[in-house]
Amino acid sequence: MKRTGKIEIKSKFSFYPVIKENWKHFEKLFGEKGACAGCWCMYWRLRRKDYNSLRGEGTKRKMKKLINNRNVPGLIAYDENIPVGWCSVGPRENFLVLENSKVLKKIDDKPVWSVVCFYINKNYRKKGLSVELLQAAKKYVKMNDGKILEGYPVEPKSGKTANVFAWTGLASAFRKAGFKEIIRRSETRPLMRISIK
Repeated sequence: MKRTGKIEIKSKFSFYPVIKENWKHFEKLFGEKGACAGCWCMYWRLRRKDYNSLRGEGTKRKMKKLINNRNVPGLIAYDENIPVGWCSVGPRENFLVLENSKVLKKIDDKPVWSVVCFYINKNYRKKGLSVELLQAAKKYVKMNDGKILEGYPVEPKSGKTANVFAWTGLASAFRKAGFKEIIRRSETRPLMRISIK
């Protein structure tokens, strides 16, 4: 897996894989609360019981260990030198919770990569950064010879949702990034994919 180097897309932001060398930037972006209530983006990677018991410092340690073991859990977006956004992307099998979900279970047996989470600095929300993170994720998957990228966004009935509930992304952002809905097992939860050319 390609671990380092800027991911080149047309954007005013720059995008890099999160690795040991930029852990401090990831930590700064997530802040003292670890993004969403101490998740440290381990929600999808752990059994629910383990996640609930570790949330906070425990999930932070797990994420740091993952990165220190040369795993890339996702991408970080920068505005100049300031970390402003994150998306978790990797092979689907890295995300244990997906495998145990009735709504998000596998569509087929094709090998896919998954985008499961976003975290964007509050000053950069609603400015299209999630779409650009998806574009960077597509490029990153291509760099790693992936053929299909999948996402699990929300699509609220009203068309609007509070930021706190948009951490898996909004279906509208995925559509803007070229993803197509493949199946919907829940009224507000499409499974979306894009083929990587």
